[in-house]
Amino acid sequence: MKLYVLFEHASGYSLYVVREFEEIGAFLPQVEESITDPGKFMQIVKLVGFKAFASAASALENINSITEGILTDALSAFLETNLPKAKTFQLGVIDPKLGAAINEALGFSVTHIGVVPEVIRGIRTHLTHFVKGLSIASVKQTELGLGHSYSRGKVKFNVNRADNMIIQSIALVDQLDKDINTFAMRIKEWYSYHFPELAKIVTDNYQYGQCANFIKERTSLKEDSLEKLEEIVMDSAKAQAILDAARMSMGMDISPIDLINIERFAKRVVALSEYRKQLAEYLRSKMDSVAPNLATLIGEVVGARLISHAGSLTNLAKYPASTVQILGAEKALFRAIKTRSNTPKYGLIYHSTFIGRAGMANKGRISRYLANKCSIASRIDCFTENLTKVFGEKLRNQVEDRLKFYETGNIPRKNVEVMSEALEEHNQLVSSMAQKGKKRKLEDVNGDVAENIVNGETPKKKKKKKKKQQEEAATEEAATEEAPAAEEVVEPVAEEVTEKKKKKKNKVVVQEEVAAPEEPMHIAENGISEKKKKKKKKNQAAVVEAEQETAVVEEEVPAAEVTTKKKKKKKAVKEAVDE
Repeated sequence: MKLYVLFEHASGYSLYVVREFEEIGAFLPQVEESITDPGKFMQIVKLVGFKAFASAASALENINSITEGILTDALSAFLETNLPKAKTFQLGVIDPKLGAAINEALGFSVTHIGVVPEVIRGIRTHLTHFVKGLSIASVKQTELGLGHSYSRGKVKFNVNRADNMIIQSIALVDQLDKDINTFAMRIKEWYSYHFPELAKIVTDNYQYGQCANFIKERTSLKEDSLEKLEEIVMDSAKAQAILDAARMSMGMDISPIDLINIERFAKRVVALSEYRKQLAEYLRSKMDSVAPNLATLIGEVVGARLISHAGSLTNLAKYPASTVQILGAEKALFRAIKTRSNTPKYGLIYHSTFIGRAGMANKGRISRYLANKCSIASRIDCFTENLTKVFGEKLRNQVEDRLKFYETGNIPRKNVEVMSEALEEHNQLVSSMAQKGKKRKLEDVNGDVAENIVNGETPKKKKKKKKKQQEEAATEEAATEEAPAAEEVVEPVAEEVTEKKKKKKNKVVVQEEVAAPEEPMHIAENGISEKKKKKKKKNQAAVVEAEQETAVVEEEVPAAEVTTKKKKKKKAVKEAVDE
């Protein structure tokens, strides 16, 4: 029985036949030794066919399918064309899932054990010797490119749904809380040498740092500083108490250098507290975009801690409700298992408000119910494309109803009814969001076009308008450029009008030809004699008088006589011009 080996590489598929399969299987150590020598290995293994991938996208698609154990159409066609039709052979593959898919689809006998791993290792080592045109540099380049694209595809990184940012931010929030508490204790001890009564009046760390930064020397406090103290403490009684305590304080005097250091340290503590608030807002916004239902159900901080402890939102979604319930209490769980005592009832979800509101007898039950709803919310957030807060609000209402049921005995609604109602609301909200998104896209991308269509202007008309505007602007620029030269331009003499134009335009008034030419001819003033200028002025005056006389005659004489007189006058004018 012949052995064929399938090898998948970043450059393409290749198929090999192994000679003397049974003898080689008996001497496996010899095969291991021959792998290092390409001459010996090529005597054992021979290339049957090679099919290169058309592009990087097709390579990634095929490799993704192979890793998931799916037989692609390209691989199926490659095997059918290169393998013999008589199924008296065995096909060796490296992945058992892919082997099962090939066996199921094509009916080939497939193996992945025995000599196959060693043969594939040798093929991988000496691939450039088998396939002509493949160099070591090109092989490395294709492997690197496919490796990067494959890793990106496996990670499936989405910028807007990056739960690792939540993990880092909640870790930083916890660290900042510890640091701010430590620094606040240090500044209280330090400043209490000078003003010990302030620590009893102002208990909040942030406000204490602000007060220490503002007061500095306690003897400098006067009635004018009362308003500023009220702004910091947000309580007029506390501000007055600070002022009274500063007057009768038993603290020791302090040097200006010490006060400068205390002031600097207080500023740092205040800045850290403000940054902690900004980070909390950032965490809230990230939870709203990544896991809105979980955040609505249990709160942003507790939800972020659950995601951080699980490692990712996907891992949290894979956990059963029993694991979510005791997540964060692993030490107590293993200690209870070891000592055979009672296991813990809750872990990180203890910090939610629901367990604190429940009675002692119902804390375990409400924690189990809450963990169940948290696992549902995390799965919805992880595997839903269009995220809304509808499911989180409904699940929170269910937990509230369950608390009331434990207290009063009122039976809550069934889960099926609540989820069906939530699903309807979710679908309506998604459809409305999609419509709004389309409208926004139309306004943002094609805002001008939409306005023109509403106003009755098509894009073609708009283009024509733009062209006209450009042409008008060009003509205006040309006119402004020719303006200084226009002073030197003199109106053309009537003698330069050709005889052809005279014959064609007998009906045209001579004044139009002389006074308003479309394209004035540039003639130097020195080239025109004074006699011609005088003649021209006389002709123009004659034309004006003739027009006035015709206008007067038109009012008194009938239409027939007017036309005959007009013709006579025109002839006289033309003769005068010709002279």
